[in-house]
Amino acid sequence: MLPEALTVLATAGGTAVVQAAGTDAWEGFRRRVAVWFGRGDAERASSELARLDRTAADLAGLDAADGVSAERIRIRQEALWQARFESLLEGLAQAERDRAAAELQSLLDTHRASGTAVGDGGLAVGGDLHVSADNSSVAAGVINGGVNLSPPPPPVPSQG
Repeated sequence: MLPEALTVLATAGGTAVVQAAGTDAWEGFRRRVAVWFGRGDAERASSELARLDRTAADLAGLDAADGVSAERIRIRQEALWQARFESLLEGLAQAERDRAAAELQSLLDTHRASGTAVGDGGLAVGGDLHVSADNSSVAAGVINGGVNLSPPPPPVPSQG
């Protein structure tokens, strides 16, 4: 059984794989993940690339009209990759596990810093973001739903 910190790290790895699939960051991220899994074995890294590509294909084929099924597939893929990360970490001797965990954390930190990992309806920013509004307008990074602008109601006369 892995310590909680490594389980959290494996969970973050699974989530990152699913979030990165289909984005501009996917090619570089999938290569780094495959190399991490390969642990110096080119054949194993190549097998991981094939697994990652199957995951990306499964996620790319999701029908947006069926949100429940699409979400289930995403959750399933995240869980599958979490289990793969956990399995590899569990199979390592303590010193190698510590090194692999540090490498995975660095890989995930680098991916997060690239500002490309984002879920549905989200906004990814790799640097500063300034959003402002003036003249009774609306400014937002993401709006999910309608916006209704109307003048405020007139003040209620005092009842005195």
